[in-house]
Amino acid sequence: METLIVATDFSIEAENAAEYACAAAKNINTKVVLFNSFNIPLHVSNARLPASVFKELLDNNALRLKRRAVELSEKYAIEVGFESGFVQLREELNALLVKYEAKMIIIGTSLESLEKDLFGSTNTSSILKLKIPILAVPLGANYQPIKKILFACDFLRGINVQILEEVNAFAALSNSEVEIFNVQNKLRTLGDHEMPYPESITEGLEGISYSYKNIESEKVLEEIKNEIKRINANLLIMVPQRYGFWKSLVHRSKTRIMASQSEIPLLSIPI
Repeated sequence: METLIVATDFSIEAENAAEYACAAAKNINTKVVLFNSFNIPLHVSNARLPASVFKELLDNNALRLKRRAVELSEKYAIEVGFESGFVQLREELNALLVKYEAKMIIIGTSLESLEKDLFGSTNTSSILKLKIPILAVPLGANYQPIKKILFACDFLRGINVQILEEVNAFAALSNSEVEIFNVQNKLRTLGDHEMPYPESITEGLEGISYSYKNIESEKVLEEIKNEIKRINANLLIMVPQRYGFWKSLVHRSKTRIMASQSEIPLLSIPI
């Protein structure tokens, strides 16, 4: 299994995500790398201070990161590494993904994120621009072996093959069941010989246990939340939709909103 990379700013949300990742790593026998992109405070960067001051700030931040890695390593009896930087967050993360052969970035979220705009910070926005899966762990979520996955999508329109491969691999890793869940304003009437789902989905999910559920409702997010509770899901998977500039002014990403409201981790898989 690939290394789990946790992006942390030492906030309570990030610390919870690190704990979750370490517990998961112990269960699936892999290692964790903590990553922190250090931002020099504006008042410090504007001051005419010697280079030694900036170096001291970076060294102290790296020491804090190292201490946290040691604490987690001892607590969970796993290997926990650490990396830090302060140049270009996206470039640094891309390099880390290659270096450790990682397939996702883990971040922490909280209910307050909805009001603050979950992905409004510079660091988080940069992370989400990476075209890799992001696992958003809500504050208060404790790791449990994943047995039930709710994959919320529009399966009647078909799903990108790469998305299906990601879902298949994740489910196979944890030996979990997947429910493909679709909410429509009006259910489509099927013909006598029409399949209720594309054959490509059947092929893409071959080898894992899965089922389908299609319901009619205008309250998409509420239905997703209800289904999570009904099947006692441990993980929600969604595919964020991309909008143009004008549409983005009136559309709020359901994936973003769910990440800030969900009580279970949400795996966002970009197209």
